[in-house]
Amino acid sequence: MFCPTCGVVLPSAAIDHFVRLDLARGYDVDLAELDRRYFAQQRQLHPDRFATKSATERAHSLAHATDLNRAYETLKDPLRRAVYLLELAGIDVTGETKTSADPTLLAEVMERREALDDAASPSEFAAVVDAAEADAERCRAGLASAFAAADWARAGALTLRYTYLARLLDEARARRGRPTSSPAFAAALK
Repeated sequence: MFCPTCGVVLPSAAIDHFVRLDLARGYDVDLAELDRRYFAQQRQLHPDRFATKSATERAHSLAHATDLNRAYETLKDPLRRAVYLLELAGIDVTGETKTSADPTLLAEVMERREALDDAASPSEFAAVVDAAEADAERCRAGLASAFAAADWARAGALTLRYTYLARLLDEARARRGRPTSSPAFAAALK
């Protein structure tokens, strides 16, 4: 990041997020270590530290800080980390063609969404959410072993499943803030 001779900040390069944060490439990431490395680099590279430097150094600092933030946000999120690792392996699980590849998964997702829509009580709503959260946790555990074994097909399938579960859980969280016809039901969702 810095010239070893003069200490000037160098241009940011397109490098692997794991390399940028000096972490071993893998799905299992020590989040406390990730935080430690991120904040240490952020202190060195923050644009405010370069306010009195040349325009070039300020631009380089900003580029480093932006790249560092992107790397950190990607690696701290288990789903984004899985997608990124698959991208590094040349596998795209975010493309539209993947959505039609597994009709069983699509049917299951539709059933879960309908169950969320049809939940007539807070306990029914919570049961759907709890089941999705448990399934998401199984996906995360499976991803750790799939990536450790370099089982790209399994990692891709689990990442796709986890993507759908994350969307369902995001939708459930959003619904908690929406008004419903039953005040008791709305209060129980909060």
